[in-house]
Amino acid sequence: MAKQAGKGVEEFRPYVTRVIPVGAQIVCADNSGAKILEIINVPRHKTRVSRLPAAAVGDFCNVVVKKGPAELRKQVHGAVIIRQKYAVRRLNGVRVCFEDNAAVLITPEGETRGTDIKGPVAAEASEKWPRVANLASMVV
Repeated sequence: MAKQAGKGVEEFRPYVTRVIPVGAQIVCADNSGAKILEIINVPRHKTRVSRLPAAAVGDFCNVVVKKGPAELRKQVHGAVIIRQKYAVRRLNGVRVCFEDNAAVLITPEGETRGTDIKGPVAAEASEKWPRVANLASMVV
């Protein structure tokens, strides 16, 4: 398990459909103060010409706080997607989907900004991001 600074644990990850494109506004599920996040970039994402880069559960992305305190707005933050509405198929055949798209803010070192995560966290995100798994009250 090689670890890059702020990029999560690199392991085998089954294919998860990337469904949250650049420009999407999603819920911030931690207690950092931010309410709504907008995705502005998905680093290390390769795609077809003219297709918007998109993120899936467990992916790191760059976001801007659209609704929240003034000290968090108008600057770029890192975030990890912890829930997505579109169904994720697991290797045992079960499909898991959530009622919203949500992310948590993280620092460049990979630590979470908040101290609590509201709602469930997908197992795909908790496997890749151990700090997110520690704060999660429920892993589905």
